[in-house]
Amino acid sequence: MIRAENEQWMAGAWPRIALVLALLAGVVYLRSLSLPLISDDYPHIKLAREYGPVSGWPELASDALYRSRATALVLTYWTEKIFGLNPLAFHLSSLGLHIVNVWLVFALGFWKVIGWRHSAVAAGYFAVHEGLQEAVIWHAAIHELIHFSFALLFVHLWLRWMASGSRRLYAGAVIMFLLALLSKETAVVLVPVALLLAAIDRRDLRRAAVQVLPLAAVAAGYFLLILGARATHHHFTDAGTFSLSAPFWITWRNSTGRLFWIWGWLGVAALVALRPAGRGRLLALGGAWAVLCLLPYSFLTYMPRVPSRHTYLAAMGMALVVSAAFWRVSERFCRRRWLGFALLAAMFIHNCAYVWIVKQRQYRERAEPTESVVRFAAGVDGPVYIHCFPYWTESAIDAVDLRLGKTAYAMAGDKALSEIPDRSNVFCWNPKEHFGPEAGAPE
Repeated sequence: MIRAENEQWMAGAWPRIALVLALLAGVVYLRSLSLPLISDDYPHIKLAREYGPVSGWPELASDALYRSRATALVLTYWTEKIFGLNPLAFHLSSLGLHIVNVWLVFALGFWKVIGWRHSAVAAGYFAVHEGLQEAVIWHAAIHELIHFSFALLFVHLWLRWMASGSRRLYAGAVIMFLLALLSKETAVVLVPVALLLAAIDRRDLRRAAVQVLPLAAVAAGYFLLILGARATHHHFTDAGTFSLSAPFWITWRNSTGRLFWIWGWLGVAALVALRPAGRGRLLALGGAWAVLCLLPYSFLTYMPRVPSRHTYLAAMGMALVVSAAFWRVSERFCRRRWLGFALLAAMFIHNCAYVWIVKQRQYRERAEPTESVVRFAAGVDGPVYIHCFPYWTESAIDAVDLRLGKTAYAMAGDKALSEIPDRSNVFCWNPKEHFGPEAGAPE
């Protein structure tokens, strides 16, 4: 499966390329390493304390929602156990996983459908694409990164199994599939992905279909277990995170359009206009990968599009399209090498600047309410009463508990407020709204 002309080139070039890819990802997320944890991270860390150790695995197995996040909870548990409640350690664990995933995209160059030139550029764009920032910066979304790791390892082993027929490689692919299912429910999409790879590779599709049947059976059983627990499953009972009756086609369409914006659509336009010969399979792979991997997320009911953190797996398909377009434009217009580098630099600067400037500010703003309630709790004696909080109040309670070891309570309504004789222990994110115009924000 490895092209002979590329094998010699890769022998000397791959360490340098891998280093450059790691540096690209590191530069984009360098500023985010200084961010504090945000509100949603604290419930995730608290759950990891409960479910992460081996003693908590039986209870984790009985939890219909979080057994599909098992790998993330175990990783978070060990991250805190080794490094403590250190935001930098959590950010570095996410960034490290992202870099590994970038390398896995690059390593797909062994497959003749992609090749090393295309995998290198695709991995570079995947490393810096601003649409992935939520999955990388928000530690509570680390299951997206882990899910991608196991999904790409499955792809690598599946492709090599198709080429060799090795039972060990097939067994390895099955193990990666199971680990992906323990990372995110949407790993069921790997069943049609496996058939897609066989079709794109022009292998014996019937043989691949037979071998994918055990995976399909496991995926069906996995889905039925989730469906059978819908009475207690949080995503079915929290006012509609997920529904099989959702208008998924609208969310699917909107999400695909957003995923490809802006460089993806420019790439599609360039490829349509220039009609590159010999890249049909690569374009089919990238496009089909993107739309297939978005489909399971499109049954959301609280948004008309998939949140950016859920596009992490699908984004690899878009990156392949961008890579195909880059090489076609370079061949047609950029005969001088520096012009090609200028185009790559433009993509990097655009994505990096957006993460550094726009998203950095947004994450600091998102973290500030939690930091504020922790500062407030540290300055008062006794329990803390949280009267108003812009996000889920339980996350603020968990933050006070994890950071300070103090007890905090959620208060509902002015009647509950009137029952507290001393308001010095009452936190309110918008005190002027609840306590009157003379009140100030808690220190």
